[in-house]
Amino acid sequence: MVVTRFAPSPTGYLHIGGLRTALFSYLWAKKNGGKFFLRIEDTDKARNSVEAAEAILRAFEWLGLEHDGEIIYQSRRDDIYAAYIKQLLDEGKAYRCYMSKEELDALRETQMANKERAKYDGRYRDFNGIPPEGRDSVIRIKSPLSGEIIVRDGVKGDVVFRAEDILDDFVIARSDGSPTYNFVVAVDDSLMGVTEVIRGDDHLSNTPKQIVVYEALGFALPKFNHVPMIHNSEGKKLSKRDGATDVMAYKDMGYTPEALLNFLVRLGWSHGDQEIFSMDEMIELFNPKDINRSASIYNTEKLDWLSSHYIKNMSNDKLAKLLEFYGLALTSHDKKEILLDALKDRAKTIKELANLIGEIVVAPENYDEATMTKAFKGEAVDVLKAFMIKINSSNELHLPSDYHHLMEEVVKEMEVGFGKIGQPLRVALLGKLSGPALDSVMAIIGKDETLQRISKALSAHSSI
Repeated sequence: MVVTRFAPSPTGYLHIGGLRTALFSYLWAKKNGGKFFLRIEDTDKARNSVEAAEAILRAFEWLGLEHDGEIIYQSRRDDIYAAYIKQLLDEGKAYRCYMSKEELDALRETQMANKERAKYDGRYRDFNGIPPEGRDSVIRIKSPLSGEIIVRDGVKGDVVFRAEDILDDFVIARSDGSPTYNFVVAVDDSLMGVTEVIRGDDHLSNTPKQIVVYEALGFALPKFNHVPMIHNSEGKKLSKRDGATDVMAYKDMGYTPEALLNFLVRLGWSHGDQEIFSMDEMIELFNPKDINRSASIYNTEKLDWLSSHYIKNMSNDKLAKLLEFYGLALTSHDKKEILLDALKDRAKTIKELANLIGEIVVAPENYDEATMTKAFKGEAVDVLKAFMIKINSSNELHLPSDYHHLMEEVVKEMEVGFGKIGQPLRVALLGKLSGPALDSVMAIIGKDETLQRISKALSAHSSI
């Protein structure tokens, strides 16, 4: 059975690079009928944030990425780690190191002066003497001093590390007894039954150390898949300006979970030329072997395109529910269907859709003089007044087609082009020269509001 996990550290927000890793892990487990676990790596008590941990869980809930079993918190597993550290000490595979910080600093200065790689020199590896009085110890694992460590990676292929180039006897427990990252990761992945690790390739350099821990404890190795990073359009690390922000900020910006997940699955993975993927299709088609070996490029235009696609194809009932986040109560609105049908083709995000709705349902407070001058040329005033008469005399104005019919009558009777009514009417209703279909706008705001806005615009024009 395939078992994957996502293991964020709650020292900050969950960003899209982490979310993509979680998504890949989730898809691979679900495709194989396996398990997807969530582990919170909160052993760094000085940097951990309860709020950050809660934010990670909120993001998972919003996105609908359900994990299996209970959440694993490393901070609650100290006894487990202590038992395995003791086992390594008892078996002679780890040892206490009494090297002081001053000694370690002096060693590194000497190595740097000699242009050598800075690393621990193993002076306590086989120490049998009397420990220095009053000095705390860390616990180091005995790493191989020579040879190769091969990371068999599903994305990058076999990656070979020379032990003497990358390893020393690294610390697995600090002087206060707390375990270190590479040790607890290996222990937890093994105890959780993780069979495949999918994570960013910034973790690749940690993998040889974790393999040392696996082998020292007699644990079976999982399969590793190291995913290249997400870069901006200039090929550099993402910044907040590019999109490396809190996942929940995407909700605030008006993106839907469907759009965001579809966007992320295509950052570094592909299936032919297909761009639109439902969750079921992602699960069916995803395979880590198809992950690109080069970094992927974050593209806001692609995200907006996907977001607009999902909005266009979303039911109005679901859209109305999502719009509640922006303070709009449309679920029982009598013109909900007309309103959303008129606008959802024009919006890239739910937030933008909410703004477009606001521009219709809220009358313009004032009119820009330059815009009025441009729109109210020639017969514009006479055309609007004639249109008002038509509206006043009609008692059957409900659908967009009812208003459209009146507009056609006016331009026909006055022998003018449709633009002669379109431009001034749009400014009167919306306060601008662009927007959705006018017949839909009038059907949404109704007869009385339409007359009031036209009257207000005519009054404003007369005072210019």
